[in-house]
Amino acid sequence: MATFGASSSANTNPNKSSEVAQPPGDSVSSICFSPKANFLVASSWDNQVRCWEIMKTGTTIGSVPKASMSHDKPVLCSTWKDDGTTVFSGGCDNQVKMWPLLSGGQPVTVAMHDAPVKEVAWIPEMSLLVSGSWDKTVRYWDLRQSTPVHTQQLPERCYTLSVKHPLMVVGTADRNLIVFNLQNPQAEFKRIVSPLKYQTRCVAAFPDQQGFLVGSIEGRVGVHHLDEAQQSKNFTFKCHREGNEIYAVNSLNFHPVHQTFATAGSDGAFNFWDKDSKQRLKAMARCSQPIPSSAFNNDGSIFAYAVCYDWSKGAENHNPATAKTSIFLHSPQEAEVKAKPRSGVSGRR
Repeated sequence: MATFGASSSANTNPNKSSEVAQPPGDSVSSICFSPKANFLVASSWDNQVRCWEIMKTGTTIGSVPKASMSHDKPVLCSTWKDDGTTVFSGGCDNQVKMWPLLSGGQPVTVAMHDAPVKEVAWIPEMSLLVSGSWDKTVRYWDLRQSTPVHTQQLPERCYTLSVKHPLMVVGTADRNLIVFNLQNPQAEFKRIVSPLKYQTRCVAAFPDQQGFLVGSIEGRVGVHHLDEAQQSKNFTFKCHREGNEIYAVNSLNFHPVHQTFATAGSDGAFNFWDKDSKQRLKAMARCSQPIPSSAFNNDGSIFAYAVCYDWSKGAENHNPATAKTSIFLHSPQEAEVKAKPRSGVSGRR
């Protein structure tokens, strides 16, 4: 069996994507674009959060490193404030830091947990920050005070979190999916056992707030609607598999315009899908290492994805000589991300 990190660098970039200049020195844990401009942020296991300015001219994409900041331990998550001025990041130092990036300000600690912070999201409709941790809590923070506005107990460690106000979905260990209506954030709206048999890796709330996607370690995605009357639309499908080899689905991103979505996995591939017609729109070539995180920019014209060792096959399969970390930028063609008209023919499952 071929091991990641040991493969040749010849197919590191088989999709001929643009490469971000001066990538992190260790594996990337999260990437996210500013909601206002083409600034890309990546958090990494080397304790750093970095920002690049991305320039797109026609089909040419370039990048310029702009700034970086440090945590005391590996950083696991990052997100932007909705005005595009500020970045929040959390990690293994049990802290969330606020970085006023565009004003050149210094990062300050704005949230604390009792264990590593796995997820962080800004909720503009509430002017609150939400953080999810391995301490089995989600905490809501008003940045003007040092204690949480509310601490919500979870049944297990937080692995993933997605917000599309008023919908928030939290995926925890033991395959729990906890749904919150943020108009009443201090109570669970619904608790669901994942429709997938194995550990949850990622969730993404539908843009219309009517449901969510969930991805697991066994190369499968579930499409779940919250309304009982819509349950017939729920389904699961296989992806990120190669023969008998099964890979984790690490990232789920909705396209901001067409509302189709991308999956990225430990097989080093990313694919574009239309959930409504149950079709894969485009399968991209596999890179030589896993893709742990991916993101669309604010208008969907750039899809960023990190390619690096994700430790899913343990330290014994990590080869420092070949395990380079890269962040690539792909310009999706309209045919790759725009839903095809439905003709009444059922799609593949």
